[in-house]
Amino acid sequence: MSSGSKVNVNPNIVRLVQAALLAAIAYICFVYLKIVIPMGPGKLTIHFGNCFVTLAALLLGGVYGGLAGAVGLTLADLLGGYVDSALPTFVLKLGIGLVTALVAHTIFRMCDNKSSRQIWGISAAASAAGLIFNVIADPLVRFFYKAYFLKLDLTLADALMKIDILGTAINAVVSLILSVLLYNALLPTLKKGGLYVPVGRF
Repeated sequence: MSSGSKVNVNPNIVRLVQAALLAAIAYICFVYLKIVIPMGPGKLTIHFGNCFVTLAALLLGGVYGGLAGAVGLTLADLLGGYVDSALPTFVLKLGIGLVTALVAHTIFRMCDNKSSRQIWGISAAASAAGLIFNVIADPLVRFFYKAYFLKLDLTLADALMKIDILGTAINAVVSLILSVLLYNALLPTLKKGGLYVPVGRF
């Protein structure tokens, strides 16, 4: 084999490996790199696991990317002492991935030979859309889940929702910045290494 030849890699295998890697990184970020601040009846948790949910959606699309983030952070809940939060976490993180991919790949078609400047803008807009969805949906979903599924007192559920709003907003800002920087740093490297698989319309 000549030094200039390229090895053909099955794109489905590439997607699966990248999805597994991003799920693992999201898990590690939440379990080992979070900051927990006791606040009233609950805890304010600051982490950047959501960064890898949006990054996965940008790189892999809605299905692979959304599931990568959802699986990674759901496992983090299950194994990190947040078992009661696992179900809403899976739904919400999948939602982040789907919304991010919808904006990036369905609306703006980011993989269609866009310029570097356009890719920066689209990746920022798509990540922002996914994270704004989470800022709105996360506190509401978790409130109803705690109040009506776990049967918590409504006053307590409301107090926990207010803490969740603050934490989700802080995490969104951090995740937005990191995911856009990481995506635009990784993209040229993946293309050069033959490990970039273009996403279709979702």
